[in-house]
Amino acid sequence: MAVTDLAIEKIKDMIVRGELAPGSRLPPEKDLAERLGLSRSSMREAVKALEVIRVLDVRRGDGTYVTSLEPRLLLEAISFVVDLHDDHSLLEIFSVRRLLESHATGLASQRATDQDIADLAVEISDVRVDTNIETLVQHDVRFHGAIARMAGNDYLASLLDSLTSQTVRARVWRGLTQVGALERTLAEHRAILEAIRHRDLALAEAAAQVHIAGIEQWLEQAHPHVRSNAPSRAAK
Repeated sequence: MAVTDLAIEKIKDMIVRGELAPGSRLPPEKDLAERLGLSRSSMREAVKALEVIRVLDVRRGDGTYVTSLEPRLLLEAISFVVDLHDDHSLLEIFSVRRLLESHATGLASQRATDQDIADLAVEISDVRVDTNIETLVQHDVRFHGAIARMAGNDYLASLLDSLTSQTVRARVWRGLTQVGALERTLAEHRAILEAIRHRDLALAEAAAQVHIAGIEQWLEQAHPHVRSNAPSRAAK
Protein backbone atom coordinates (compact mmCIF):
# COMPACT_ATOMS: atom_id res chain seq x y z
CA MET A 1 0.00 0.00 0.00
CA ALA A 2 1.31 3.46 -0.92
CA VAL A 3 2.25 5.71 1.98
CA THR A 4 -0.47 8.23 1.11
CA ASP A 5 -3.06 5.45 0.92
CA LEU A 6 -1.90 4.26 4.33
CA ALA A 7 -2.38 7.76 5.70
CA ILE A 8 -5.91 7.88 4.27
CA GLU A 9 -6.72 4.51 5.81
CA LYS A 10 -5.47 5.61 9.23
CA ILE A 11 -7.50 8.81 9.20
CA LYS A 12 -10.55 6.90 7.99
CA ASP A 13 -10.07 4.40 10.80
CA MET A 14 -10.04 7.22 13.35
CA ILE A 15 -13.36 8.44 11.96
CA VAL A 16 -14.94 4.97 11.85
CA ARG A 17 -13.89 4.29 15.45
CA GLY A 18 -15.40 7.58 16.56
CA GLU A 19 -12.09 9.10 17.57
CA LEU A 20 -12.79 11.84 15.05
CA ALA A 21 -16.51 12.66 15.10
CA PRO A 22 -18.40 14.62 12.41
CA GLY A 23 -17.61 18.30 12.86
CA SER A 24 -14.54 17.70 14.99
CA ARG A 25 -11.19 19.36 14.36
CA LEU A 26 -8.14 17.28 13.46
CA PRO A 27 -5.00 17.67 15.58
CA PRO A 28 -2.27 19.87 14.04
CA GLU A 29 -0.61 18.25 11.02
CA LYS A 30 2.72 17.73 12.79
CA ASP A 31 1.11 16.12 15.85
CA LEU A 32 -1.16 13.86 13.80
CA ALA A 33 1.68 12.75 11.54
CA GLU A 34 3.83 11.82 14.52
CA ARG A 35 0.96 10.06 16.23
CA LEU A 36 0.23 7.89 13.18
CA GLY A 37 3.91 7.32 12.36
CA LEU A 38 3.71 9.06 8.99
CA SER A 39 5.59 11.83 7.24
CA ARG A 40 4.01 15.27 7.09
CA SER A 41 4.03 15.17 3.29
CA SER A 42 2.05 11.89 3.26
CA MET A 43 -0.36 13.34 5.80
CA ARG A 44 -0.79 16.47 3.68
CA GLU A 45 -1.59 14.42 0.54
CA ALA A 46 -4.06 12.28 2.47
CA VAL A 47 -5.86 15.36 3.76
CA LYS A 48 -6.08 16.77 0.22
CA ALA A 49 -7.57 13.51 -1.07
CA LEU A 50 -10.12 13.34 1.76
CA GLU A 51 -11.00 16.98 1.17
CA VAL A 52 -11.83 16.25 -2.48
CA ILE A 53 -14.33 13.54 -1.52
CA ARG A 54 -15.85 15.79 1.15
CA VAL A 55 -14.72 13.78 4.17
CA LEU A 56 -12.54 16.63 5.45
CA ASP A 57 -13.00 20.40 5.28
CA VAL A 58 -9.79 22.43 5.21
CA ARG A 59 -10.41 25.93 6.54
CA ARG A 60 -7.47 28.19 5.80
CA GLY A 61 -6.12 29.82 8.93
CA ASP A 62 -8.45 27.78 11.15
CA GLY A 63 -7.66 24.09 10.75
CA THR A 64 -8.99 20.88 9.24
CA TYR A 65 -12.36 19.50 10.27
CA VAL A 66 -14.33 16.34 9.66
CA THR A 67 -17.42 17.23 7.62
CA SER A 68 -20.96 16.29 8.63
CA LEU A 69 -20.43 13.08 6.62
CA GLU A 70 -24.01 13.34 5.34
CA PRO A 71 -24.61 10.92 2.42
CA ARG A 72 -25.59 13.68 -0.01
CA LEU A 73 -22.44 15.65 0.79
CA LEU A 74 -20.17 12.66 0.25
CA LEU A 75 -21.89 11.81 -3.03
CA GLU A 76 -21.26 15.24 -4.55
CA ALA A 77 -17.81 13.97 -5.57
CA ILE A 78 -19.41 11.02 -7.37
CA SER A 79 -21.81 13.36 -9.16
CA PHE A 80 -18.90 15.46 -10.42
CA VAL A 81 -17.12 12.43 -11.83
CA VAL A 82 -20.27 11.06 -13.40
CA ASP A 83 -20.88 14.36 -15.20
CA LEU A 84 -17.62 13.86 -17.09
CA HIS A 85 -18.44 10.38 -18.39
CA ASP A 86 -19.08 9.49 -22.04
CA ASP A 87 -21.72 7.13 -23.48
CA HIS A 88 -19.71 4.01 -22.64
CA SER A 89 -19.39 5.13 -19.04
CA LEU A 90 -23.08 6.02 -19.02
CA LEU A 91 -23.85 2.40 -19.86
CA GLU A 92 -21.74 1.31 -16.91
CA ILE A 93 -23.61 3.76 -14.69
CA PHE A 94 -26.91 2.20 -15.75
CA SER A 95 -25.46 -1.21 -14.98
CA VAL A 96 -24.58 -0.12 -11.45
CA ARG A 97 -27.97 1.54 -11.09
CA ARG A 98 -29.69 -1.68 -12.19
CA LEU A 99 -27.98 -3.65 -9.42
CA LEU A 100 -28.63 -1.07 -6.71
CA GLU A 101 -32.17 -0.30 -7.89
CA SER A 102 -33.18 -3.95 -7.83
CA HIS A 103 -31.82 -4.31 -4.30
CA ALA A 104 -33.64 -1.18 -3.14
CA THR A 105 -36.89 -2.36 -4.74
CA GLY A 106 -36.56 -5.72 -3.00
CA LEU A 107 -36.09 -3.97 0.34
CA ALA A 108 -39.06 -1.70 -0.40
CA SER A 109 -41.27 -4.74 -0.95
CA GLN A 110 -40.56 -5.76 2.63
CA ARG A 111 -40.54 -2.35 4.31
CA ALA A 112 -43.08 -0.17 2.48
CA THR A 113 -46.14 0.85 4.47
CA ASP A 114 -49.66 0.67 3.06
CA GLN A 115 -49.56 4.45 2.72
CA ASP A 116 -46.26 4.27 0.80
CA ILE A 117 -47.85 1.84 -1.65
CA ALA A 118 -50.98 4.00 -2.00
CA ASP A 119 -48.83 7.07 -2.71
CA LEU A 120 -46.88 5.14 -5.33
CA ALA A 121 -50.13 4.11 -7.02
CA VAL A 122 -51.25 7.75 -7.13
CA GLU A 123 -47.89 8.76 -8.62
CA ILE A 124 -48.48 6.34 -11.51
CA SER A 125 -52.17 7.17 -12.01
CA ASP A 126 -51.39 10.89 -12.22
CA VAL A 127 -49.43 10.38 -15.46
CA ARG A 128 -51.68 10.92 -18.48
CA VAL A 129 -51.23 8.93 -21.68
CA ASP A 130 -50.69 12.17 -23.59
CA THR A 131 -48.06 13.57 -21.22
CA ASN A 132 -44.84 14.98 -22.66
CA ILE A 133 -41.48 13.30 -22.26
CA GLU A 134 -40.08 15.77 -19.76
CA THR A 135 -43.05 15.19 -17.46
CA LEU A 136 -42.68 11.44 -17.87
CA VAL A 137 -39.03 11.58 -16.85
CA GLN A 138 -39.91 13.74 -13.83
CA HIS A 139 -42.44 11.07 -12.85
CA ASP A 140 -39.78 8.39 -13.34
CA VAL A 141 -37.36 10.21 -11.03
CA ARG A 142 -40.04 10.67 -8.34
CA PHE A 143 -41.17 7.03 -8.66
CA HIS A 144 -37.71 5.56 -8.19
CA GLY A 145 -36.81 8.09 -5.52
CA ALA A 146 -39.87 7.07 -3.50
CA ILE A 147 -38.94 3.40 -3.76
CA ALA A 148 -35.36 4.12 -2.67
CA ARG A 149 -36.65 5.93 0.41
CA MET A 150 -39.00 3.03 1.19
CA ALA A 151 -35.94 0.76 1.31
CA GLY A 152 -35.00 2.44 4.58
CA ASN A 153 -31.30 2.94 3.85
CA ASP A 154 -30.29 6.60 3.59
CA TYR A 155 -26.92 5.88 2.00
CA LEU A 156 -28.45 3.63 -0.64
CA ALA A 157 -31.15 6.22 -1.38
CA SER A 158 -28.58 9.01 -1.70
CA LEU A 159 -26.36 6.95 -3.97
CA LEU A 160 -29.29 6.07 -6.22
CA ASP A 161 -30.36 9.71 -6.28
CA SER A 162 -26.87 10.71 -7.39
CA LEU A 163 -26.76 8.10 -10.15
CA THR A 164 -30.33 8.75 -11.27
CA SER A 165 -29.83 12.50 -11.61
CA GLN A 166 -26.94 11.91 -14.00
CA THR A 167 -29.01 9.75 -16.38
CA VAL A 168 -31.91 12.15 -16.93
CA ARG A 169 -30.58 13.38 -20.28
CA ALA A 170 -30.35 9.85 -21.63
CA ARG A 171 -33.85 9.03 -20.43
CA VAL A 172 -35.31 12.12 -22.08
CA TRP A 173 -33.56 11.23 -25.33
CA ARG A 174 -34.88 7.68 -25.13
CA GLY A 175 -38.41 8.98 -24.66
CA LEU A 176 -38.10 11.15 -27.73
CA THR A 177 -36.61 8.48 -29.98
CA GLN A 178 -38.08 5.15 -28.86
CA VAL A 179 -41.59 4.25 -29.98
CA GLY A 180 -43.89 3.38 -27.08
CA ALA A 181 -41.49 4.60 -24.39
CA LEU A 182 -44.27 6.16 -22.30
CA GLU A 183 -46.50 3.08 -22.35
CA ARG A 184 -43.58 0.78 -21.65
CA THR A 185 -42.35 2.89 -18.72
CA LEU A 186 -45.78 3.01 -17.08
CA ALA A 187 -46.37 -0.71 -17.61
CA GLU A 188 -43.04 -1.54 -15.99
CA HIS A 189 -43.74 0.84 -13.12
CA ARG A 190 -47.09 -0.88 -12.55
CA ALA A 191 -45.33 -4.26 -12.50
CA ILE A 192 -42.88 -2.97 -9.89
CA LEU A 193 -45.74 -1.53 -7.83
CA GLU A 194 -47.65 -4.81 -7.89
CA ALA A 195 -44.58 -6.76 -6.78
CA ILE A 196 -44.14 -4.36 -3.86
CA ARG A 197 -47.87 -4.50 -3.06
CA HIS A 198 -47.70 -8.30 -2.85
CA ARG A 199 -44.52 -8.17 -0.72
CA ASP A 200 -42.78 -10.39 -3.27
CA LEU A 201 -39.08 -9.67 -2.84
CA ALA A 202 -37.83 -11.81 -5.74
CA LEU A 203 -40.43 -10.46 -8.16
CA ALA A 204 -39.77 -6.86 -7.08
CA GLU A 205 -36.04 -7.26 -7.70
CA ALA A 206 -36.66 -8.90 -11.08
CA ALA A 207 -39.16 -6.22 -12.19
CA ALA A 208 -36.68 -3.46 -11.34
CA GLN A 209 -33.87 -5.26 -13.16
CA VAL A 210 -36.01 -5.64 -16.30
CA HIS A 211 -36.97 -1.97 -16.16
CA ILE A 212 -33.41 -0.63 -15.95
CA ALA A 213 -32.08 -3.25 -18.39
CA GLY A 214 -34.49 -1.92 -21.00
CA ILE A 215 -32.76 1.46 -20.90
CA GLU A 216 -29.36 -0.22 -21.14
CA GLN A 217 -30.54 -2.14 -24.19
CA TRP A 218 -31.81 1.04 -25.84
CA LEU A 219 -28.50 2.79 -25.16
CA GLU A 220 -26.56 -0.06 -26.75
CA GLN A 221 -28.79 0.02 -29.84
CA ALA A 222 -28.83 3.81 -30.10
CA HIS A 223 -25.04 4.03 -29.77
CA PRO A 224 -23.47 1.00 -31.52
CA HIS A 225 -19.94 2.08 -30.55
CA VAL A 226 -20.92 1.67 -26.91
CA ARG A 227 -21.83 -1.97 -27.47
CA SER A 228 -18.48 -2.73 -29.09
CA ASN A 229 -16.59 -1.29 -26.11
CA ALA A 230 -18.76 -2.52 -23.26
CA PRO A 231 -18.79 -5.98 -21.67
CA SER A 232 -21.82 -8.05 -22.54
CA ARG A 233 -24.67 -7.90 -20.03
CA ALA A 234 -25.34 -11.54 -20.79
CA ALA A 235 -22.15 -12.39 -18.94
CA LYS A 236 -23.38 -10.71 -15.75
